[in-house]
Amino acid sequence: SFIGEESVAAGEGSILTDNPTWIIDPIDGTTNFVHRFPFVAVSIGFVVNKKVEFGIVYSCVEDKMYTARKGKGAFCNGQKLHVSGQEDITKSLLVTELGSNRDPETIKIILSNMERLLSIPVHG
Repeated sequence: SFIGEESVAAGEGSILTDNPTWIIDPIDGTTNFVHRFPFVAVSIGFVVNKKVEFGIVYSCVEDKMYTARKGKGAFCNGQKLHVSGQEDITKSLLVTELGSNRDPETIKIILSNMERLLSIPVHG
């Protein structure tokens, strides 16, 4: 099976089944792309039985290829990635995406979540 982000965004229906399925977003960061903000990528995932087996993200402008496979770790341009040892959330940098849904109820939920996150004394 195949699920394309751009076709789903255009209103086509999509149902994830147990079938082997490719999930592809050819322009991940469409809004950035439209506004010439240089953080866009091509994102590809492969799912079997509704579980992700592997994913690939190619950051075009940075020329970085991120890969990950279930049980095998994650890599950037072939170099193994590691999480930091930081356990104190107050020493973290918070990054978020608001999404494109401007439905009033969705906005209310997003802003409520943001308020809870911003009340934690994070670095930024």
